[in-house]
Amino acid sequence: MIYPYLCLGSFVFGTLIRFTRNKGSVTAKSSELLEKKQLMIGSILFHIGILLVLAGHVTGILVPKSVTEYFGISNEMYHAFALMMGGFAGFITLIGIGILTFRRFTNARVFLSSSWSDLLIMIALCITITFGLMSSFIAGPMVPTYDYRDTLAVWARQLFYFSPDYRLMMGAPLLFKIHVICGLTIFGVFPYTRLVHALTIPLQYFQRRFIVYRRNRRLVD
Repeated sequence: MIYPYLCLGSFVFGTLIRFTRNKGSVTAKSSELLEKKQLMIGSILFHIGILLVLAGHVTGILVPKSVTEYFGISNEMYHAFALMMGGFAGFITLIGIGILTFRRFTNARVFLSSSWSDLLIMIALCITITFGLMSSFIAGPMVPTYDYRDTLAVWARQLFYFSPDYRLMMGAPLLFKIHVICGLTIFGVFPYTRLVHALTIPLQYFQRRFIVYRRNRRLVD
Protein backbone atom coordinates (compact mmCIF):
# COMPACT_ATOMS: atom_id res chain seq x y z
CA MET A 1 0.00 0.00 0.00
CA ILE A 2 3.04 2.28 -0.19
CA TYR A 3 3.01 2.82 -3.95
CA PRO A 4 -0.17 4.98 -4.10
CA TYR A 5 1.21 7.33 -1.46
CA LEU A 6 4.60 7.51 -3.18
CA CYS A 7 2.90 8.57 -6.41
CA LEU A 8 0.50 11.01 -4.78
CA GLY A 9 3.28 12.44 -2.62
CA SER A 10 5.45 12.89 -5.69
CA PHE A 11 2.56 14.66 -7.42
CA VAL A 12 1.92 17.10 -4.56
CA PHE A 13 5.47 17.91 -3.47
CA GLY A 14 6.96 17.70 -6.96
CA THR A 15 4.39 20.19 -8.23
CA LEU A 16 4.99 22.57 -5.34
CA ILE A 17 8.75 22.45 -5.83
CA ARG A 18 8.51 23.02 -9.57
CA PHE A 19 6.12 25.96 -9.21
CA THR A 20 8.17 27.62 -6.46
CA ARG A 21 11.73 26.95 -7.58
CA ASN A 22 11.47 26.55 -11.33
CA LYS A 23 8.22 28.24 -12.34
CA GLY A 24 9.64 29.33 -15.67
CA SER A 25 9.79 25.72 -16.84
CA VAL A 26 6.08 25.13 -16.24
CA THR A 27 5.10 25.20 -19.88
CA ALA A 28 4.64 22.94 -22.85
CA LYS A 29 6.94 23.86 -25.72
CA SER A 30 4.86 24.37 -28.84
CA SER A 31 5.78 22.50 -32.00
CA GLU A 32 3.05 24.14 -34.06
CA LEU A 33 5.55 25.78 -36.39
CA LEU A 34 7.01 22.37 -37.20
CA GLU A 35 3.70 20.68 -38.05
CA LYS A 36 0.20 22.03 -37.55
CA LYS A 37 -2.50 19.84 -39.12
CA GLN A 38 -2.03 16.68 -37.04
CA LEU A 39 -1.31 18.79 -33.95
CA MET A 40 -4.64 20.62 -34.18
CA ILE A 41 -6.74 17.50 -34.75
CA GLY A 42 -4.97 15.39 -32.12
CA SER A 43 -4.80 18.17 -29.54
CA ILE A 44 -8.49 19.07 -29.79
CA LEU A 45 -9.61 15.43 -29.52
CA PHE A 46 -7.22 14.68 -26.66
CA HIS A 47 -8.01 17.74 -24.55
CA ILE A 48 -11.78 17.42 -24.91
CA GLY A 49 -11.62 13.70 -24.24
CA ILE A 50 -9.28 13.88 -21.25
CA LEU A 51 -11.46 16.50 -19.54
CA LEU A 52 -14.49 14.23 -19.91
CA VAL A 53 -12.47 11.22 -18.73
CA LEU A 54 -11.22 13.05 -15.64
CA ALA A 55 -14.74 14.26 -14.83
CA GLY A 56 -16.02 10.70 -15.12
CA HIS A 57 -13.26 9.30 -12.93
CA VAL A 58 -13.79 11.96 -10.25
CA THR A 59 -17.54 11.33 -10.26
CA GLY A 60 -17.17 7.55 -10.22
CA ILE A 61 -14.67 7.60 -7.37
CA LEU A 62 -15.79 10.45 -5.14
CA VAL A 63 -19.58 10.03 -5.43
CA PRO A 64 -20.66 7.03 -3.32
CA LYS A 65 -23.14 4.53 -4.65
CA SER A 66 -25.63 5.49 -1.95
CA VAL A 67 -25.81 9.07 -3.29
CA THR A 68 -26.87 8.09 -6.81
CA GLU A 69 -29.34 5.55 -5.43
CA TYR A 70 -30.81 8.29 -3.22
CA PHE A 71 -31.64 10.29 -6.36
CA GLY A 72 -33.30 7.30 -7.97
CA ILE A 73 -30.46 6.29 -10.26
CA SER A 74 -30.25 2.52 -10.27
CA ASN A 75 -26.96 0.67 -10.50
CA GLU A 76 -27.86 -0.56 -14.01
CA MET A 77 -28.69 2.94 -15.22
CA TYR A 78 -25.49 4.34 -13.76
CA HIS A 79 -23.27 1.69 -15.37
CA ALA A 80 -25.03 1.97 -18.73
CA PHE A 81 -24.57 5.74 -18.79
CA ALA A 82 -20.99 5.49 -17.52
CA LEU A 83 -20.13 2.91 -20.17
CA MET A 84 -21.67 4.95 -22.96
CA MET A 85 -20.21 8.34 -22.01
CA GLY A 86 -16.97 6.93 -20.62
CA GLY A 87 -16.48 4.83 -23.73
CA PHE A 88 -17.04 7.82 -25.99
CA ALA A 89 -14.67 10.01 -23.98
CA GLY A 90 -12.07 7.26 -23.74
CA PHE A 91 -12.08 6.53 -27.46
CA ILE A 92 -11.72 10.15 -28.57
CA THR A 93 -8.96 10.60 -25.99
CA LEU A 94 -7.15 7.54 -27.31
CA ILE A 95 -7.54 8.71 -30.90
CA GLY A 96 -6.24 12.15 -29.95
CA ILE A 97 -3.18 10.92 -28.07
CA GLY A 98 -2.61 8.33 -30.80
CA ILE A 99 -2.43 11.07 -33.44
CA LEU A 100 -0.13 13.19 -31.27
CA THR A 101 2.14 10.24 -30.49
CA PHE A 102 2.30 9.16 -34.15
CA ARG A 103 3.14 12.74 -35.11
CA ARG A 104 5.86 13.08 -32.49
CA PHE A 105 7.58 9.83 -33.47
CA THR A 106 7.22 10.02 -37.25
CA ASN A 107 7.81 13.70 -37.95
CA ALA A 108 11.58 14.10 -37.90
CA ARG A 109 11.59 17.77 -36.87
CA VAL A 110 9.03 17.24 -34.10
CA PHE A 111 10.90 14.16 -32.86
CA LEU A 112 14.23 15.98 -32.68
CA SER A 113 12.66 18.84 -30.73
CA SER A 114 11.17 16.43 -28.17
CA SER A 115 12.71 15.52 -24.84
CA TRP A 116 12.87 11.97 -23.57
CA SER A 117 10.14 12.81 -21.04
CA ASP A 118 7.87 14.03 -23.85
CA LEU A 119 8.18 10.71 -25.64
CA LEU A 120 7.81 8.54 -22.55
CA ILE A 121 4.78 10.37 -21.17
CA MET A 122 2.93 10.05 -24.48
CA ILE A 123 3.59 6.31 -24.57
CA ALA A 124 2.48 6.06 -20.93
CA LEU A 125 -0.75 7.92 -21.69
CA CYS A 126 -1.50 5.61 -24.62
CA ILE A 127 -0.99 2.56 -22.41
CA THR A 128 -3.04 3.93 -19.51
CA ILE A 129 -5.99 4.96 -21.69
CA THR A 130 -5.91 1.63 -23.54
CA PHE A 131 -6.07 -0.35 -20.30
CA GLY A 132 -8.88 1.90 -19.10
CA LEU A 133 -10.96 1.05 -22.17
CA MET A 134 -10.06 -2.62 -21.86
CA SER A 135 -11.20 -2.56 -18.24
CA SER A 136 -14.59 -1.20 -19.26
CA PHE A 137 -15.24 -3.21 -22.40
CA ILE A 138 -13.36 -6.46 -21.73
CA ALA A 139 -12.91 -6.99 -17.99
CA GLY A 140 -16.39 -5.64 -17.16
CA PRO A 141 -18.38 -8.03 -19.40
CA MET A 142 -16.07 -10.94 -18.52
CA VAL A 143 -16.71 -10.44 -14.78
CA PRO A 144 -20.28 -9.06 -14.64
CA THR A 145 -20.53 -9.60 -10.88
CA TYR A 146 -17.65 -7.20 -10.21
CA ASP A 147 -18.73 -3.68 -9.26
CA TYR A 148 -15.88 -1.18 -8.96
CA ARG A 149 -18.13 1.21 -7.04
CA ASP A 150 -18.26 -1.22 -4.12
CA THR A 151 -14.55 -2.03 -4.21
CA LEU A 152 -12.09 0.07 -6.21
CA ALA A 153 -13.93 3.36 -5.66
CA VAL A 154 -14.21 2.74 -1.92
CA TRP A 155 -10.50 1.87 -1.75
CA ALA A 156 -9.63 5.07 -3.65
CA ARG A 157 -11.63 7.20 -1.21
CA GLN A 158 -9.97 5.45 1.71
CA LEU A 159 -6.59 6.65 0.44
CA PHE A 160 -7.58 10.16 1.51
CA TYR A 161 -8.42 8.85 4.98
CA PHE A 162 -5.02 7.08 5.17
CA SER A 163 -6.77 3.78 5.87
CA PRO A 164 -7.07 1.88 2.56
CA ASP A 165 -8.26 -1.69 2.82
CA TYR A 166 -6.09 -3.69 0.42
CA ARG A 167 -8.65 -6.52 0.43
CA LEU A 168 -10.97 -4.36 -1.67
CA MET A 169 -8.44 -4.51 -4.51
CA MET A 170 -7.61 -8.20 -4.26
CA GLY A 171 -10.72 -9.29 -6.12
CA ALA A 172 -10.43 -6.67 -8.87
CA PRO A 173 -9.86 -8.01 -12.41
CA LEU A 174 -6.27 -7.81 -13.62
CA LEU A 175 -7.01 -5.15 -16.23
CA PHE A 176 -8.46 -2.88 -13.55
CA LYS A 177 -5.36 -3.34 -11.40
CA ILE A 178 -3.03 -2.54 -14.29
CA HIS A 179 -5.07 0.55 -15.15
CA VAL A 180 -4.88 1.77 -11.55
CA ILE A 181 -1.11 1.22 -11.41
CA CYS A 182 -0.62 3.06 -14.71
CA GLY A 183 -2.82 5.92 -13.54
CA LEU A 184 -0.94 6.28 -10.26
CA THR A 185 2.34 6.26 -12.16
CA ILE A 186 1.09 9.12 -14.36
CA PHE A 187 0.35 11.11 -11.21
CA GLY A 188 3.80 10.29 -9.85
CA VAL A 189 5.71 11.59 -12.88
CA PHE A 190 3.25 14.42 -13.59
CA PRO A 191 5.32 17.28 -12.08
CA TYR A 192 8.44 16.35 -14.04
CA THR A 193 6.87 16.28 -17.52
CA ARG A 194 5.07 18.62 -19.91
CA LEU A 195 1.77 17.56 -18.29
CA VAL A 196 2.37 20.03 -15.46
CA HIS A 197 1.27 22.87 -17.75
CA ALA A 198 -2.31 21.62 -17.25
CA LEU A 199 -2.22 23.26 -13.80
CA THR A 200 -1.50 26.72 -15.19
CA ILE A 201 -4.63 28.75 -15.78
CA PRO A 202 -3.84 32.08 -17.51
CA LEU A 203 -6.26 34.18 -15.46
CA GLN A 204 -4.10 37.25 -16.02
CA TYR A 205 -5.35 37.40 -19.60
CA PHE A 206 -8.77 38.50 -18.34
CA GLN A 207 -7.20 41.54 -16.62
CA ARG A 208 -4.56 42.69 -19.08
CA ARG A 209 -5.19 45.60 -21.40
CA PHE A 210 -6.10 45.11 -25.00
CA ILE A 211 -3.22 45.15 -27.46
CA VAL A 212 -3.89 47.61 -30.26
CA TYR A 213 -2.43 46.83 -33.66
CA ARG A 214 -2.15 49.62 -36.22
CA ARG A 215 -1.58 49.11 -39.90
CA ASN A 216 1.66 50.46 -41.24
CA ARG A 217 0.40 52.15 -44.39
CA ARG A 218 3.89 52.65 -45.77
CA LEU A 219 4.52 48.89 -45.81
CA VAL A 220 1.05 48.15 -47.21
CA ASP A 221 1.35 50.72 -50.00
